[in-house]
Amino acid sequence: MLSEIRTRPPLLCTERLALRELRLDDARNVAERAGDKRVARYLIAVPSPYPVALATRWIIGRLAWWGQGRGVTMAIVRREAPDQLLGSVSLRRYARDRRAELGYWLGAESWGSGIATEAARALIEFGFRDLGLAKIYAQVLEGNRASCHVLEKLGMIEEGTRRRHIRKGKRLLDVTLYGVLEDEWR
Repeated sequence: MLSEIRTRPPLLCTERLALRELRLDDARNVAERAGDKRVARYLIAVPSPYPVALATRWIIGRLAWWGQGRGVTMAIVRREAPDQLLGSVSLRRYARDRRAELGYWLGAESWGSGIATEAARALIEFGFRDLGLAKIYAQVLEGNRASCHVLEKLGMIEEGTRRRHIRKGKRLLDVTLYGVLEDEWR
C-alpha cells in the first residue's frame, strides 16, 4: 500500500504534536529518555543505562522498517519544537495478517499529559486508514497500569494475559494483550 509508494513515512500532526521520522541525531535523547530507569522498566529490550551507540542502532533498524514494509516508528515531538524528542510510537506490521503491534514510550517528564494517548491515536488512525490494517494490538508488561489506561482510553479491549511470557532482566513477567479491530475503531 502506502509504504510501496513513499520512500519515507509521512509527517502526522495532531492538535499539540507532530509525529515525524526518527533521525540519527535523536539517539542521545532516545538513550537518555528511554534509558531512564522509570521508563526502561516497562520496555522489553531497553537497558538502563542505555548507551547512545545502542540507541543509534535501534534508530537505524527502525528507519529500515518503512522501506521493508515492516511498519513505522515515529518520533513524538511538540509541533512548535520539532527537534525536542518526547518519545516514540510505532506500528510493527504483519502484512499477511493485516495486523500491527502498537508500541510507544515517553520520557518520564511527559507522563500524565495525554501525549501517549494523542500520539497513539494518530498512529492507529494512520494504520487503519493508510496501511489497510484490520487489527492493531499492544502488549503491556505487568505492573504498567498507566499504559493499560492509555490503551483503554483508545478503545482497545483487553484480550487476555500471557503468563510469565517475557523475560525482563532475570524475571519472567506476565503480559496483558489489548486489541482493536478496524470496524470497532470506526
